[in-house]
Amino acid sequence: MAKFTAAVVQAAPVLFDLEKTLEKTAKLVDQAAEKGARLILFPEAYISAYPRGLSFGTVVGSRSEEGRDTWLRYWQSSVEVPGPAVDRLGAMAKKAKAFLVVGVNEKDTVSGSMYCSMLYFGPDGKYLGKHRKIKPTAQERVIWAEDDGGALSSFDTVIGKLGGLICWENYMPEARLAMYKKGVQVYLAPTADSRENWQHTMKHIALEGRCYMLGCNQYVTKDMYPKDLPGIADLESQPEVMSRGGSVILSPLGEVLAGPLWGEEGILTAELDLDVVAKSKLDFDVIGHYSRDDIFEFKVNNQPETMKVR
Repeated sequence: MAKFTAAVVQAAPVLFDLEKTLEKTAKLVDQAAEKGARLILFPEAYISAYPRGLSFGTVVGSRSEEGRDTWLRYWQSSVEVPGPAVDRLGAMAKKAKAFLVVGVNEKDTVSGSMYCSMLYFGPDGKYLGKHRKIKPTAQERVIWAEDDGGALSSFDTVIGKLGGLICWENYMPEARLAMYKKGVQVYLAPTADSRENWQHTMKHIALEGRCYMLGCNQYVTKDMYPKDLPGIADLESQPEVMSRGGSVILSPLGEVLAGPLWGEEGILTAELDLDVVAKSKLDFDVIGHYSRDDIFEFKVNNQPETMKVR
């Protein structure tokens, strides 16, 4: 399939409410499918919150009981893999007849840790696999564990080779190169970064990887947080608009195909043409004729083989 429509969904979850977030997700997947999308991407930690502005009662040397209550609320609204929420997401993908990639807060019920993950589903509803963030940023390290090279997943599908990284992992040159080495043609970058400078990062990766770049963020306002959330006082000093979005779709030559979308929820779509990926490599191919393997060596520990999905 040389050409197909891709969609990025810029929306907020029903924060800290797993059931209502899944209900909203189903509606948004249906809307993207109505636009003809064969690939649908949701933002980082979309299910069920990127907990921007919250401290979880932590400072160096101590933690508060209220912070532990906030953590419990977060845990309860998170996703177990495999589990009922995963099954429901698969059913959404099947109904849409589309590849679905969703950012989730994943809870490991064995270790008790949580991970910032992106889950992949095929158009037949099958759960394909996941990527777990390998390096949470700053205060994120309090709430999310980091994964190893086994999280650097990629998928060879009928709509091209899919893969990507979450938010500031995209600032890690080695992590990006691990994706390029897998031949990723459609690069997925769910994020929580709504700064103007993030747009430059998205364009750089499109040009560096000679791949389509799908950047996807949430639009969130402070009044979306539940009023009874433990630790809600942390938000008193935060702005009314907590995340203004900035979702975008870029071509392998860095051209903006859709977006960036600011200040509202919405669904961006664009037609992707895999022949454009091939043509873009005439003058630059980071893993091919523009590489110098005689000078540089690159190794990734434990990275899985690309999964073939047909």
